[in-house]
Amino acid sequence: MANETTTTTLNDLISPIVQEAMFVASETAIMPGLVKQFTVPANAGKVLQVPIYSAQTISSDVGENSDLSNTQISTDKADITLTEAGIMTTLTDMARNHSVSNVVADLGKLFGEAIAKRHDRALTGLFSSFSSQIGEDSDEVEVKDLFEAYATLKANAVPGPYVGVFNPKAIYNVKKALTNTFVNPNASNVANQAMTEGFIGRIAGIDIFETSNVVEPSSGVAINAVFSRDALGVAIADQLKIETQRDASLRADEIVASTRYGVSVLHNSYGVQLKGDATIN
Repeated sequence: MANETTTTTLNDLISPIVQEAMFVASETAIMPGLVKQFTVPANAGKVLQVPIYSAQTISSDVGENSDLSNTQISTDKADITLTEAGIMTTLTDMARNHSVSNVVADLGKLFGEAIAKRHDRALTGLFSSFSSQIGEDSDEVEVKDLFEAYATLKANAVPGPYVGVFNPKAIYNVKKALTNTFVNPNASNVANQAMTEGFIGRIAGIDIFETSNVVEPSSGVAINAVFSRDALGVAIADQLKIETQRDASLRADEIVASTRYGVSVLHNSYGVQLKGDATIN
């Protein structure tokens, strides 16, 4: 920081960056839209407590004119603790005023992508907390694994719909199998879609999504997952905030993009982790 620093709002600079960053963040991030979202009210503390109710069953019928016995309903809770993440860059007057590209829009795009990736990776990093697992590090994800994941969730009475989020290299083998190694697709809509668009869509009752933001705990290994919306939760206190500070002696502005959010597992039985090879063979 320079010896003399002044703070300025730079409304003409912030507004375009915010608009671009918000658009890119909302278009790039996939995970927040697939999980339970919570809004954190102002002055509500840094920890959001989400009540978790266990499923109830009725063991037997009751006769006419017979009282029902009382059932005690107890709750557990999941704590979603807010944290901060951010990115900062220094934009010089020379770069802003004389660059051949629109630096402001470029920064908005970069900041939006960075925030979206942080949210996605925080949520996909929770996949390893799911209590059920299919596959090992060296295994390739197969179509049968999707059916097994669906059956596992259904057998546990997990409410649908179900979504699957995969590293693109991990789901590659599924596409290869569906399209007969990309040579002769089977006579099915799923196979034809995989062949023509590279997108699977829905298979085994699971909506399939691909993202490079699936966490790889080691090189060539990805922890993918099939889960219900209520499996994970994300709390957003400040989705995206952009501020600037003028550094007069440097003839530049410091531009900071930050987010305040929290993630947590709500029901670890509501998801199945699919470990597998994340290399293209």
